[in-house]
Amino acid sequence: MSMKESYEKKLQAQLNEWKADIDKLRAQADKAEADAKIKYNKEITELQAMQAAAKQKLAELKETGDDSWEELKAGIENAWDSLSKAVKSTTAKFK
Repeated sequence: MSMKESYEKKLQAQLNEWKADIDKLRAQADKAEADAKIKYNKEITELQAMQAAAKQKLAELKETGDDSWEELKAGIENAWDSLSKAVKSTTAKFK
């Protein structure tokens, strides 16, 4: 397995984990009272937009050749870092 393939698998696994976290947040929001539900849904929508952007970055990586994928790495890691912080922050708020 190439370094690129290993990197792709790592990113996909993290996306899957975040999807599960967002799904848990959605379930919590569904149980909340009306005012809290609105707030939760807004934050979840923002997380889902960030997740979609991260998925797009992963798709770009998968389409990139083995010789030039390193060029995308910095942008991908920025997107992953932002999404990671947002998921952790939102999860902490919902507890």
